[in-house]
Amino acid sequence: MKVVVAHNRYASGAPSGENVIVDAEIAQLSTAGVSVLPFLRSSDEIGTFSTARKVLLPLSPIRNGESQHALEKLIKAEKPDVLHLHNAYPLLSPWVVRTAHAHNVPVVHTVHNYRQVCAPGLYFRDGHICTECRGKAFGLPAIKHACYRDSKAQSAVMAATLAVHRGTWRGVDRFVALTDRIAEHLRDFGIPDERITVKPNGIPDTGAAPGAGEGFVYAARLSPEKGLELLLDAWRQHPDGALGPLRIIGDGPLRPLAEAAAADRSDISYLGVIPNAEVRAQIGAAACVIAASTWHDVLPTIVLEALCAGRPVLVTDRGGLPFLAGDAGWVVEPTPDALAAGLAKAHGEAPGLAVTARRRYEEHFAPDVLIQRLIDVYRSVLR
Repeated sequence: MKVVVAHNRYASGAPSGENVIVDAEIAQLSTAGVSVLPFLRSSDEIGTFSTARKVLLPLSPIRNGESQHALEKLIKAEKPDVLHLHNAYPLLSPWVVRTAHAHNVPVVHTVHNYRQVCAPGLYFRDGHICTECRGKAFGLPAIKHACYRDSKAQSAVMAATLAVHRGTWRGVDRFVALTDRIAEHLRDFGIPDERITVKPNGIPDTGAAPGAGEGFVYAARLSPEKGLELLLDAWRQHPDGALGPLRIIGDGPLRPLAEAAAADRSDISYLGVIPNAEVRAQIGAAACVIAASTWHDVLPTIVLEALCAGRPVLVTDRGGLPFLAGDAGWVVEPTPDALAAGLAKAHGEAPGLAVTARRRYEEHFAPDVLIQRLIDVYRSVLR
């Protein structure tokens, strides 16, 4: 089986694990015997563009002619069985779906966000969940609020792109929804159940951590939607030291909050940005991992890393987090009181859920399980 994997890589340094996930999936497919034809563009390329190409760049999300010509050439030369699309913006554009279909190649699309409807793909703005563009043929609210890159002009282009490609997305042969929340989003967009498969991302097995660990780890981009402020408000409801240590990992606009909290309390440490191996070590040293998102978070990799290490998770009830946690943790509303109660409960019960957490990873998020499911998706669209 030959599969073209199409993905617009995020720029270097961008806060996204999606590049890592796609790279890992390509490697896993190859190991499983699939002939993978990577069709990758990178947003880093934009800096090398000539002035003339940069002038045309705003139109790339609608149709990038260069990418379509290159894809057409690849399809004609290699005659793939399936095209598997991940991120299309800005240098691929959803037009790759039309290009593939023009050559009778079915398309599978892994949906990593809500960008069939929402210009920034988050359903989140100004510190709260926003679905104003849902159900609208044209996303005027996105322009009004400058939702895409804080620019009304760029938001207008993205709103036009979503309007133009509404039919393109609905023509995709099979959607891979990372969680049940993404599947719900797709159904609301008009995609029938038979064209949606719920299959999360997986991560390589780095093994269970020894012992039970102590305290909590929070690792995320330090931005409002990831819930750092919520977590600190909940943590302060407990006396210093009552819950064991809290280790905060990451960087972003809310870094001063993390630094101030670490200076104020002896049970909070701010570790900043650290290598992946050290993140895993911190997860293993903790008893529980926290994901306190206040937006409909899709699939934060930190939760999978926790389960892989045999560490239960305390998560909010937003997006795909309850789906990921399953029976290996606690789900709370994103309020300080609810999270404070969850922290107390997790502090007392986390060691007893270590085996459950590890089992959940092995049964639902291990690469060998998920790659076989993805190959089954390819076979189903070919049938």
